[in-house]
Amino acid sequence: MSLGEIIFLAIALGIDCLVVSFSQGLIYLSNRIKNSFALALTMGLLQGLMSCAGYFFAETVARYVSPFSNLIVFIIFILLGIKFITDAFIQKEQKICCINFKCLISMGIATSIDALAAGASLGFSSVQILKPAIIIGIMSFIMSITGFWFAIFFKKLPSKYLEIFGGIILIILGIKAFLV
Repeated sequence: MSLGEIIFLAIALGIDCLVVSFSQGLIYLSNRIKNSFALALTMGLLQGLMSCAGYFFAETVARYVSPFSNLIVFIIFILLGIKFITDAFIQKEQKICCINFKCLISMGIATSIDALAAGASLGFSSVQILKPAIIIGIMSFIMSITGFWFAIFFKKLPSKYLEIFGGIILIILGIKAFLV
């Protein structure tokens, strides 16, 4: 997987962080700097750690599934892409109103489940995990900060289009993995 593909994957995975952080930025008007950094740091760390967890899980079963690795990567990315796109059309009623440690961890885990699956697909792709995990974590941090502070300027960011864009990126990466 090239650096460009890793960056696109990181952007696709960071979209959930951006959207959740945007919603939090709309809610919190005090301690914005502290809250934005706490949220972004949590999102970035958990995205990177969950991608590593998925990678190492895949590594333990790789010898059993290596003949099917391209197909597995294809299926995981296609399913993630479809999930992103279908989620874009589902009405969301979530309004998380806390920035304490428990809520930060909950939001971080909820947004990084896709990173777990992406990490597994990286394991099946025989990619070393350190560079992708760092890029995924940094991109999630940046997108979280961006989402939180965009809330000041925008009341309604069309997150639907961001989720569709992320889904398309994942589907393209899945097709490319299958064709290689």
